[in-house]
Amino acid sequence: MAKTYRQVPSDRPLRLAFLGCGWAARIHSKYLKGRSDVALYYASRSAEKAARFRQEYKGAGAFGSYEAAINDPEIDAVFVVTPPESHLELTLQALDAGKHVLVEKPPFLRSADFEPIIEKQQQSRTQVMVAENYFYKPLLRQLRKIIASGLIGDIKFLFINATKTQRTDDWRDDPSQAGGGALFEGGIHWVNFISNLGLTLHTVQGFQPGQGTDMERSIQVVAKYKEGPIATLLYSWEVSALLKGLRLSRIYGTRGSITFESNGVFIFARGKGLRLSFPGLRDIGGYKTMFSDFLQALHNGTEPAFTLELARRDLEVIERVYQSLRVE
Repeated sequence: MAKTYRQVPSDRPLRLAFLGCGWAARIHSKYLKGRSDVALYYASRSAEKAARFRQEYKGAGAFGSYEAAINDPEIDAVFVVTPPESHLELTLQALDAGKHVLVEKPPFLRSADFEPIIEKQQQSRTQVMVAENYFYKPLLRQLRKIIASGLIGDIKFLFINATKTQRTDDWRDDPSQAGGGALFEGGIHWVNFISNLGLTLHTVQGFQPGQGTDMERSIQVVAKYKEGPIATLLYSWEVSALLKGLRLSRIYGTRGSITFESNGVFIFARGKGLRLSFPGLRDIGGYKTMFSDFLQALHNGTEPAFTLELARRDLEVIERVYQSLRVE
């Protein structure tokens, strides 16, 4: 039975307040600021910073505290883009105030944190949506189609290269705020990716190069699907990549293979035929499709394609990977 939620009126723009004015707010604002169906507001612990964001992204308003935005009766929804350790508390506060919530990934520190969220959702009929843009990437949709078509035969191996050099020097280096290392903060995108290729994850095992730490910057994940294939995911913040991000990944089958640029620049499939495609360069990151789905869901009172259950599954996979590191 489909879940239904309180609808946001469709005859006016959605009034969306960012809770936090950092790099995540900047990324999402770039995709939202030109939409006529969204009015952006900014909240920060610094009123001056919120005002700067409002001016830069042509927002409709600014708040000098998160609480002020959450409790403003004009606001329909909030977008939690603070460090992960505060996501749960702010989301619960917003639900208590009757607001819909978008929350930046990783959504919460533990998969168990979804339980109070789901309980409050049921009471208030408000939505909580996790901003996982990789789920909406054209690359992922196209790969699912090719795999399902049987073009390269039975899938045997998947090799996903998600290595890069990334400097942090911020809250992501603080265990109390970040909640985990590179896999938790950024690699969750790629856990989502390998979980949504049309195959069913069964077992996962993590491996760390060098001396293992709780705040890893590089990790290898080996996963086996129920259907039989084995996937290897390499995720790193300390490996040099061409042009700061171009990488090649491959999927191997009994009749051929798929080679693709990991970000989604191109896909070359060789099997019963040859296919070269450039999937969705206009929305390579999936942000536009994600926000269109979220806004439609809010106006219709229905769930988005990327549900809370799927978001919780991604976090559970990461917990299993980290647990495997502890029992090596």
